[in-house]
Amino acid sequence: MWQGWVNGILGVYLFIVAFIGYGETGNMWNSLIVGIIAAIAGFLMVKEKPWEGWICGIVGVWLIIAAFIPSVVGTTANTLSWILSGLLLMISGFAALGKEVTTTHHGGAHAH
Repeated sequence: MWQGWVNGILGVYLFIVAFIGYGETGNMWNSLIVGIIAAIAGFLMVKEKPWEGWICGIVGVWLIIAAFIPSVVGTTANTLSWILSGLLLMISGFAALGKEVTTTHHGGAHAH
């Protein structure tokens, strides 16, 4: 499921960005926490579990909102990074919700 990979990679990106140090402390913690949540939920979503899609979509919405909170965001680079990352998380997270989990069962007679 491509959405899971996108969300997982974005989570790793946000986690790494938290340590670059191009902003204030609130900025670092926001990137770190959202990155961890998105990475875990995204990589778990690869197995087609719908709750991870909700989590990634919601943290994507949060990143977009946080990009406009002056005490959290810090710099223009953070604003652009969070808006773009938030949009991608939101789109791929909520897009995954349209997928129906299916299981394949191979039944029938067994040859002896």
